Amino acid sequence: MKLFGKKGQLGIGNLLPIGITFVVLAIALGLGATVLDSVQDGQTSGTYAYNISDNGLDSVDEVASWMPTVALVVVAVVIIGLVMLFMRNR
Repeated sequence: MKLFGKKGQLGIGNLLPIGITFVVLAIALGLGATVLDSVQDGQTSGTYAYNISDNGLDSVDEVASWMPTVALVVVAVVIIGLVMLFMRNR
């Protein structure tokens, strides 16, 4: 898959693969959090295993909280690229 067109520009055609990537990432994070939560339920509070699974859940939560920001940046890059392309061809 070629992400960048001429001179590093993103086009509208690139939004579909990027969107699918975000969906797959969200599903993977959700499943990972579910597994970690299940593992943590079987552990005794305060043990190393419980603390490790708790840190894993915190990490998954942190990565998931950045997804809207990353999506906003990607859309902004595409829009700026389209505006620059329009202005150059004008």
